[in-house]
Amino acid sequence: MLKPKNIFHLCRLSLITLGTAAVLSGCGQPPKIEKVSGYAEGTTYHISWWSKNSLSVDKVRQQFNQELASIDKELSTYRKDSYISEFNHNPSTAWQKASKDFIALIQIAKQINQQTDGCYDPTIGPLFDLWGFQSDVLHVPSAQQIAAVKADIGIANVEVDAAGGRIRKTLPGVQLDFSSMGEGYTIGKLSHILETDGVHNYLVEFGGDMKIKGHKPEGEKWRIAIERPIPAKDGLVPYRIVTINDESGVTLDTSGTYHHSFDKNGKEYSHILDPRSGAPVTHDLVSASVFGTDPRVSDAWATAMLCLGPKVGQSVAQQEGLKVFFIQADKNKLTPSKSVALSRFKGLSFNKP
Repeated sequence: MLKPKNIFHLCRLSLITLGTAAVLSGCGQPPKIEKVSGYAEGTTYHISWWSKNSLSVDKVRQQFNQELASIDKELSTYRKDSYISEFNHNPSTAWQKASKDFIALIQIAKQINQQTDGCYDPTIGPLFDLWGFQSDVLHVPSAQQIAAVKADIGIANVEVDAAGGRIRKTLPGVQLDFSSMGEGYTIGKLSHILETDGVHNYLVEFGGDMKIKGHKPEGEKWRIAIERPIPAKDGLVPYRIVTINDESGVTLDTSGTYHHSFDKNGKEYSHILDPRSGAPVTHDLVSASVFGTDPRVSDAWATAMLCLGPKVGQSVAQQEGLKVFFIQADKNKLTPSKSVALSRFKGLSFNKP
């Protein structure tokens, strides 16, 4: 379940465990930080946790694998037998059963779609195909081609009957792709497994997005990094170090614009598409990191900010009380800024590397 190419996450596990290793405390050694890593949904994941109670790493790994297989069967657009693929390829407009989780994702998408005046929409996959971003055969479509594709997109064309556990299309051709929430959704599921196992100090990273809760065994705070959105010659480097002071559970989702674009007749086209125009955005926002408590929601908002751009994004963030770290770029000059809510939030500390 690869995330569409308009989304690139900027946090890496190699920068997550910044700080000292476990040291002796009192009469004994603190609990060991356990780790599980792997590959799923077209990306990598790394989970670190510790607990005073004995918990088998093999058991946790097995639980993760079972959950990841279940998520893939429901949300992967890369397998024909998944629930979402069958829904997308079925032109019927009749009601059909859907899981509570699937319905919840639609409801989140609908809400953020309204809050962004249509800038966030998980049905715009056909537009990426039209511009060639999915196949890497890039070209500028005509206005008529864009209009024809736009006629078959729009989250408003998917209706929900939550009480009845049903959904339906009102347009036969509309297709869903929850990749813009998929990593956040997965993080929530893996975190829930740890919580159910009695683990309350952990860092779950999936595809660069993450949820951080508690602290390290010796009491040290978790620290993570937001990478520089314009890679240096010697590779990716940290742009800001973030110390997690809030131990109740913080999510971080980052999206960026700078990895995939093309030039046509001297004009550069970003791979970030605005579903309202059907065309690439033209602003200078290259990275948006959204902090929250629900990884599904912060994941979707990170995507939405890249569509809204810095000015409107700041306005919407203030209206919705969102904690967002923005990075704008003028050539190689980077300008960071924080939303009002993030500036006032004491649960995070930002420092330069």
